[in-house]
Amino acid sequence: MKNKGTGILALLGVAAGAFAFWKYRNMSPDEKQKLRDKATETGTKIKEKAGEVQDSISQKYEKLRNATEKKTSNLTS
Repeated sequence: MKNKGTGILALLGVAAGAFAFWKYRNMSPDEKQKLRDKATETGTKIKEKAGEVQDSISQKYEKLRNATEKKTSNLTS
């Protein structure tokens, strides 16, 4: 049963990809440029968010490390 469902999903994925390719090939040059611009904009937003997440994680790590060092020094004193 599981293989049948996986096969159907794979077939749907191939069909969706073929449809997207066909649709892209039939777009006007202006529509293609708009699509490229939107993809570029989305990529830029993803990179910005990834940077924000990385900065947030770094800050939290430093905060945790400092708190741990403080507790360790209090225990050893």
